Amino acid sequence: LCKQHNPEPKLVRRVAVAAYELEMNLVVHSNGGKIYFSLENDTATIEAVDRGPGIADVEQAVEEGYTTATEWVRSLGFGAGMGLPNTKRVADEFTIESSPSGTRVVARIHFPGGEQQ
Repeated sequence: LCKQHNPEPKLVRRVAVAAYELEMNLVVHSNGGKIYFSLENDTATIEAVDRGPGIADVEQAVEEGYTTATEWVRSLGFGAGMGLPNTKRVADEFTIESSPSGTRVVARIHFPGGEQQ
């Protein structure tokens, strides 16, 4: 990412925030999954796919402060209900597909000068 584009620090932070938040959601809420990162046409894509229980109410899950984290997870300093809202905030495109067999979250961040602005 940085080697190819020499992006502004603010852009690197946005990609890092999205990747971190989606990674933590996999660790805290799922039964395993994968994170994918790709860079095409000046767009960074972070995709998280898990085998968790699914998200019952996607609209509610992207509200700041909403959490289903256990007390134990919160005692570790995680599970404040900011993961999906933070990811949505830093992304130019954000989608969630969820079912009882798992969830797929995609965050795309466009780089200045790319095909999409």
